[in-house]
Amino acid sequence: MARLFGTDGVRGLANKDVTVELALDVSVAAARVLGASGRSSGRRPVAVVGRDTRISGDFLAAAVCAGLASAGVEVHDAGVLPTPGLAYAVQRSDADLGVMLSASHNPMPDNGIKFFARGGTKLPDHVEDEIEALIGTDWERPTGADVGRVVRYPAATDQYTEHLVAQLGGDRPLAGLRVVVDCAHGAASIVGPAALRQAGAEVIVMGAEPNGHNINDGIGSTHTQPLQAAVLEHAADAGVAFDGDADRCLAVDSQGRLVDGDQIMGILAIGLKESGKLAKNTLVTTVMSNLGLRLAMQRYGIDVVQTAVGDRYVLEEMLEHGYVLGGEQSGHLLMLDHGTTGDGVQTALHLLGRMVDSRRTLADLAAEIAKLPQVLINVPDVDKNRVSEAVIVGAVAEVETELGETGRVLLRASGTEPLIRVMVEAETEEIARDKAQYLADVVGRELGFSRV
Repeated sequence: MARLFGTDGVRGLANKDVTVELALDVSVAAARVLGASGRSSGRRPVAVVGRDTRISGDFLAAAVCAGLASAGVEVHDAGVLPTPGLAYAVQRSDADLGVMLSASHNPMPDNGIKFFARGGTKLPDHVEDEIEALIGTDWERPTGADVGRVVRYPAATDQYTEHLVAQLGGDRPLAGLRVVVDCAHGAASIVGPAALRQAGAEVIVMGAEPNGHNINDGIGSTHTQPLQAAVLEHAADAGVAFDGDADRCLAVDSQGRLVDGDQIMGILAIGLKESGKLAKNTLVTTVMSNLGLRLAMQRYGIDVVQTAVGDRYVLEEMLEHGYVLGGEQSGHLLMLDHGTTGDGVQTALHLLGRMVDSRRTLADLAAEIAKLPQVLINVPDVDKNRVSEAVIVGAVAEVETELGETGRVLLRASGTEPLIRVMVEAETEEIARDKAQYLADVVGRELGFSRV
């Protein structure tokens, strides 16, 4: 049987994979596991629940709140709130757990259930496994005065917004900047524009009219073309785009060019080093980050540590070694001096703050992290378990030798399909495409299921 929890909670098609029954059962199990410390100390456990703007969030949040309350938990319903805002609310209120209903950057029909532990941190695998093991098992149900209550928590939005703006310090620290903000019709539709305005920026808002159906629909960090056009139309200094639950941020410079997560990480890392705040002089990225980022960090004397793909692996590395900055090319950045999880609005504020502090344009700052051309080819219908065979390893070594210090090769097996992803970076698009196609041909020929 497949594991219920994926890389970022439970996720799937709402009302088919992620059902009311599942939301109810998994919430009861989570209350039994994460609320245990509260019960053992003689107090009622507390949970904070939030959601993004998907229409399915209404009935799934109701099921989660019901499940938690039936297990004797006092539930604070924060309503629509970004995922990092939910994590902050858990931390601020010293709650025993938090539950976020969101499928992040996925299309509207999907939804998901993410759990947070006390302190606003994501759950390790073993705790998720403990919760999953309790689903559907017998338990002693509380009755009478021992059942929980569901109360509204409308202050969570303002508290989170104030927390974000306070990180920059000073009075109206972004005054003088004109910024277009794309909220993806998602959870940042209120918080994103409010935080930027409170920080002093002139804000032009788009994608902030959620109707339950339009989250991530042709807009936001997964579809940046509308933002790029709007930045040019309004002669803005920059644009920022969030995803559905606002744990990601991508940016656009004044010339309408995309500034991705690698470039944002590089810009912030350089700024933190200059101010003496880059812990252990190290940035944490995944293996998918562009080689151009690593080369730029070398020029500035900043070490780069790479992890497997996924923000949870970046977070684990940061927590284990005391690093403060890391993230992914997708714009999912972690700034552990300020929060416990990826935070798109926080990233936007600090990026814009770097522009003001350095008195440089975003285009100028981003130019410091020149991206090497990157070509990705998916090779389907292959035995992905044989990717480490000698002939494949030899072909990769051959290409790596030819590319030298100005290129990179990465082969990754898909976690869900009989597919291998071949990625090559090189000095030119032509070289990258040529080498990627060569390796893809080798993989297809040697690992294809039709090969005898």
